[in-house]
Amino acid sequence: PFCIRKCNYCDFLSFGGVAEETQKEYFQALIKEIALCGMIYGNQYYVDSVFIGGGTPSLAAEGLIDSLLAAVRSCFAVGPDAEISIESNPKTLTKNKLTAYLDAGINRLSIGAQSLDDRLLAYMGRVHTREDFLQNYQLARECGFRNINLDLMFAIPGQTEELWSATLKSALALEPEHISFYSLQIEEGTPFYSMFRDGSLKQTEDELDRAMYHRALRMLKGSCYLHYEISNAAREGYRCRHNLKYWSMEDYLGLGLGAHSYMDGTRSGNLTDMREYIRAAGSRDEWRHENSKEDDVTEYLITGMRKLEGIDLRDFERRFQKPIEDCFPENWRSVENYIAEGYLIKSEKSMRFTIKGIDISNTILREFV
Repeated sequence: PFCIRKCNYCDFLSFGGVAEETQKEYFQALIKEIALCGMIYGNQYYVDSVFIGGGTPSLAAEGLIDSLLAAVRSCFAVGPDAEISIESNPKTLTKNKLTAYLDAGINRLSIGAQSLDDRLLAYMGRVHTREDFLQNYQLARECGFRNINLDLMFAIPGQTEELWSATLKSALALEPEHISFYSLQIEEGTPFYSMFRDGSLKQTEDELDRAMYHRALRMLKGSCYLHYEISNAAREGYRCRHNLKYWSMEDYLGLGLGAHSYMDGTRSGNLTDMREYIRAAGSRDEWRHENSKEDDVTEYLITGMRKLEGIDLRDFERRFQKPIEDCFPENWRSVENYIAEGYLIKSEKSMRFTIKGIDISNTILREFV
């Protein structure tokens, strides 16, 4: 949960300027939590994906990341072909770090580029420049990373469709294996939100937001990327295995400050206060919620419909012992209207959004909440 400094749009649980000693204390507490969870779950699950997220995990010393993964392997059955990802930000990667990551078994690198326009990067409060990103990307390739994701952001205030196209063109020229592309959201408690409230920041119009999104889809398709989730595209064979678990409502175990889990039908969240987490030294769960059947139905739909292939209706009926129509009798007429109008496609096997349906996906999903 550490960063050089918080970005102007960020509402994640992360902190800028944290002392190295505190970082070490945090990792010690995290490793104790890993050991605790290993005693509970270690013999029950085969681990085929690990995701080290943030914040900026690449800000921490490489030895801390190595000790983290060593603890995971000692407490869980991690498969030899597991997808092991780490998030990073430009200006934090070095040859020593990248080599250490590979030696530790990390085989997927996610780089938070966000934009390749220096003016927009400065406006967002990013600490890196376009050149910083390009240098770090090239360094990662030279060190041996063969599975790299780029995070990109559109609908940034002041960003034109032409600027967005230029960022996409530059990103695609690098041929990363995976690209995530998200529309900027103005979140409460951020500097951007304060600017929005006082009128000094204007949100991007919905029409331009959608134009940027569809521009991305066209350019990604033209470069042979598979658009497999609303905001994600990949080369053949490089879909993010870890994130697909979230979207397929499989079990996942969250470790660390504020981390969320979904295990055995129960959702839970860890402590969010750094000092309290370090003092607790492995204690878990600030909150727990045992899902009802209705919770699971709703979450299965909301997460599963993010995938371009949609939801498997046969799997839905196996899980919930009734067809989807019978779960939403009062709303199904509205769903049928969306199908008739070309926003949804439903067959015997699946239900999914069309491309134009994605544009109003939040409206459609309200029928299932």
